[in-house]
Amino acid sequence: MRTNWKFAVTVAATALTGAAGAGVAQASPVTAGSVAPSACRPANHTAEITDAPASAGHRHYRVTLTAPRGYEPCKLAGSPTNVRFSDRGSEIGVTAGHYGNQATVVTFGPGHPVHFDIQVPSSGRSTAAGEASFTLQAPDGEIPGTSVAQGELKVATGTLIGPVQRGA
Repeated sequence: MRTNWKFAVTVAATALTGAAGAGVAQASPVTAGSVAPSACRPANHTAEITDAPASAGHRHYRVTLTAPRGYEPCKLAGSPTNVRFSDRGSEIGVTAGHYGNQATVVTFGPGHPVHFDIQVPSSGRSTAAGEASFTLQAPDGEIPGTSVAQGELKVATGTLIGPVQRGA
């Protein structure tokens, strides 16, 4: 009888050890890479519009994107698309085109801010705006979701959006 008791305790201990090991495996990340969310997702970065130096015949505004610590760096390329301008919640009917090299890839994430240019013709009628919404581009296509930048600017027919570049 004593032998059976030892056997039962050994079997129970082995089963518990196996169950503990299974619990640890389930708690491990599914992939070996980082599990931090991407800085490119709209909810994971901030964007601010500021004045930039004017050029002949154009006003310029800089949209700077920054990501706080805790987010995974990501790759961006080209000019943002689906750009919409609004003022106090009312959309302004200006459609923006794009200019510049759309193939250059930049890294964006914590400690790696990026920016893009909004180029507005100086001649013609302009409309005040306080917000720009846009879709960021990765090297292989659009990043889902809409990013929003706050800041005062004026837009007009012929507004163009430059490609994302390194730096603030």
